[in-house]
Amino acid sequence: MKKIALPIRFGLVTSAVLIAYFLILALFHRHIYPAFSFFNAVITAFGIYEAIKLTKLEKPEAFSYGEGFKTGLITGFIAAILFTFFFLFYITEINAGFLSELFKVLKGGLDADTGLVTFVVLIMGFATTVIATLAVMQFLKNSTQTK
Repeated sequence: MKKIALPIRFGLVTSAVLIAYFLILALFHRHIYPAFSFFNAVITAFGIYEAIKLTKLEKPEAFSYGEGFKTGLITGFIAAILFTFFFLFYITEINAGFLSELFKVLKGGLDADTGLVTFVVLIMGFATTVIATLAVMQFLKNSTQTK
């Protein structure tokens, strides 16, 4: 349990920051523009970076690529799942007209239901997690080169 406590903690904090960012966008009625969601990747990558960096600092001799990758995936998946639950709650209970506003902005003639949009949000979170973890591990992996 101690090994996954750090990624869980960082996943909770990352999801809280994602939710706060979404609510700030909603305050200014900018949450219906998908372009603003690109910053979610930055938030997620920063949370993953901090989790992996702290894992490496705690036990530098035992740190491996696999350990860092696992830490990043757990952190990001927890953040993505919690944000998806919040998003589902938001579009069903807080702002039921959100999807119709979103589809007006997209102008693509989409007629998706709540379940599909929620599923897409979850898959986007998972994809962001995997990509961000791979990118972060390129910076934090132990070098095998000798000096």
